[in-house]
Amino acid sequence: MAAIGILGTGRVGSNLARALVTAGHTVVIGSRTPESAAGGRDAVPGATYTGPRDAARTSDIVISALPGHVALDQLAELSTELRGKVLVDIANATTGAPTMRPLHTDASLAEHLQRALPGTRVVKTLNTMLFTVMTDPGSLTTPPTAFLSGDDTEAKRAVASLLGDLGWREEWIEDLGDVTTARATEALILLVPHVVRQHGLRPFAVSLAR
Repeated sequence: MAAIGILGTGRVGSNLARALVTAGHTVVIGSRTPESAAGGRDAVPGATYTGPRDAARTSDIVISALPGHVALDQLAELSTELRGKVLVDIANATTGAPTMRPLHTDASLAEHLQRALPGTRVVKTLNTMLFTVMTDPGSLTTPPTAFLSGDDTEAKRAVASLLGDLGWREEWIEDLGDVTTARATEALILLVPHVVRQHGLRPFAVSLAR
């Protein structure tokens, strides 16, 4: 099992950490206040809490569960620690509610991360669903789709394997191609305010029907 670093201690990061610990991975959670996070109500039993730099440095795969509007600045500060690592970007960088429009209009957040971190292999995924579906895709009545975008084939293969540990079947994972294809999945955030307004925060995901 790989050592997984998760940057971010909110409900998204904690949800992923809990599932990955259950799957048998070594999970290190990076927080700017690790002692407080380890003692908080969302603390994950079996995970280790440390600072963001240590979490990135000691992990094989790093998942950014940071809010999309701060992810670029905070991850750029970790360029040394992230060099050579696989960085899983699951965020959508948006303006505030209620519009929630993409913050970057020239390229996707994933592309900006890849440019800022040229020594890191960025893979975009899991950004087209409510966070609960990330770790329980089988809970939906319609099989969801986890899209992959990234320039490195081996990195995408490693992330697909990690998704398998979270319950994603191989046929539910769609490799779209290089990192520029993340523009398409990040644009799907335009659907979210309307879906939530109609149905509330019920679990949902985008699904590619064939």
